[in-house]
Amino acid sequence: MSLLGKTLASAALGAGLLAGSAVSASAAIVCSGNVCWHTHETYTYPSDAKVIIHEDNWRAGPEEKYVFREHEGRGYWREDKWTEW
Repeated sequence: MSLLGKTLASAALGAGLLAGSAVSASAAIVCSGNVCWHTHETYTYPSDAKVIIHEDNWRAGPEEKYVFREHEGRGYWREDKWTEW
C-alpha cells in the first residue's frame, strides 16, 4: 500500500471512530416510575419529576417490569401523561 493510501485509510478510520463516539456519548435512557424513554439530549430534570437517568446500554433486571414510551421534545412521563417544561 502506498503512503497516500495509508494516509487516506488512517484518516477515514479516525473520522469513523470520532463520529461513532460523538453519537453514543449523548444517548441515555430515562425512567420515571416504571415508564422509560430514550433521550439524545442532556437535560436537568425538575426534582419533582423523580426521574432516574441510565446509560444507553442499561437493561432492566429479570424481575423488573418497565414500559418504554417514546416522545419528542423536552419533558418527562408522569404516569400516562407527558409533561413538558
